[in-house]
Amino acid sequence: MNAVDLTRELIRLDTVAGGEQRAAELVAGPLAEAGYTIELYPAAPGRAGLVARRGSGERFITLSGHLDTVPLGGSRWRHDPHAGELDGDLLYGRGASDMKAGVSALVTAAERCPADTPVQVVLTWGEETGCEGAADLAARGALAPAAVLLIAEPTANRAVPGHKGALWLRATTYGVAAHGSMPQLGDNAIYKLARAVTAAEGFQFGTEPHPWMGAPTLNVGTIAGGAGINAVPDRAEATIDVRTVAGQDHASIRADLAGSLQVELEVLLDLPPVWTPPEDPWVARLVAAGEPARAATFFTDASVLRPALDDPPTVICGPGQPDQAHVTDEYCRVSLIEDAVQLYLSVLDAGGRGGLHRAHEEIRRLR
Repeated sequence: MNAVDLTRELIRLDTVAGGEQRAAELVAGPLAEAGYTIELYPAAPGRAGLVARRGSGERFITLSGHLDTVPLGGSRWRHDPHAGELDGDLLYGRGASDMKAGVSALVTAAERCPADTPVQVVLTWGEETGCEGAADLAARGALAPAAVLLIAEPTANRAVPGHKGALWLRATTYGVAAHGSMPQLGDNAIYKLARAVTAAEGFQFGTEPHPWMGAPTLNVGTIAGGAGINAVPDRAEATIDVRTVAGQDHASIRADLAGSLQVELEVLLDLPPVWTPPEDPWVARLVAAGEPARAATFFTDASVLRPALDDPPTVICGPGQPDQAHVTDEYCRVSLIEDAVQLYLSVLDAGGRGGLHRAHEEIRRLR
C-alpha cells in the first residue's frame, strides 16, 4: 500500500478523541512485514500507542506522529470527513493534514528504508488533548534513545526547528456570597477576576522576542463565575493560554502572573518549548535546503518525547498544510504526501545527517 492509499485508509477510521488502537493496528501490519518489532501499548478502551523498531545501535532515527484527530465542528462538510475523497491533487477528510498524511508518509518511508538503518517509529494517541499518549509511552519507558527526532506535523514539507511551549492555567478568584440586593455585605469575585483579566491583557513577559519563535503570547480563553443574577458571586475563574519561547522558565512565568494578576493559578497543561539551534550541523543543512521556516506556534508531542529520547536534535516536517489543521473540509495535497516519503527516506538513507537537505534540493529542481 502506498502512502496516499494508507492516508485514505486512516481517514476512514474515526479517531476523534478515541479509536487510535484501530489505526495503530492498521499500520502495524506493513511495519511487521518489513521486519519491525512491534509493541502496542493500550492505555484505555480503543486507545493505544505504537512503538516499532528495526536495526540496532545505541540511538535510533525516530519518526513520530499522532493518530487522534479533533472533532468535526458544527459546520457542514461538503466532503465526507471519513471517506478519504480524492479531487485532483487534494485528499479530503478529518486528519488529512493533521496528521494522517504525515503518519502514512513516515510509515511508508520506514518500510522502504535500508534494513540496517536503526529506525524507531513512535505513534501516539491523545496528542490533541495535551500529549497524553506520548506521556504514557515515556512513563512506561517504551522509548529507545534517538539520534534525531522527526515529527511529521503539518508544515507543507518545510523543515521547522522547533515550536513554542504551552502553559495553560486556570485563574481563580474568591469572594463572599451575599444577596444581590445587598452587595455591600459580600465581596464580588467577578470584579476581582475582571481586574485580573484586564491586567493579563497588558502583562509584560520581560523577554526579548526569539529570532525564530517571535514573542511569547498570552490569551484569556474562557471566563465563568456566579450562581445567579441575584447573588454576589463568591468564586470566578478564567483560563489562560500562554505560549512561550526557548529560554523561558514556566515556573517563573506562573509566579510572575500570580503576583501581577492577584489570582490563584492552577496548571492545566505544561509543555516546554522545543528548539534545536540552527548551528546544529543537522539542522543547518535542513535550513539551507530552502527558505528559513519560523518555529511553529502550535505544540507537538516533541515536548514530551524529546526528553524521553535523551534530547536529540528535533525537526518538525510533514506533508500536511498548516492552515488546514482543524478546519472544515480539511485536505492535504497528494503531491506533498509523495514528496514527504522521499524526504523521510533521505533522512533514513543518510543515517539522519544531511539527507533531508538533499531531498529538498531534488524536489526544488523537479518543480
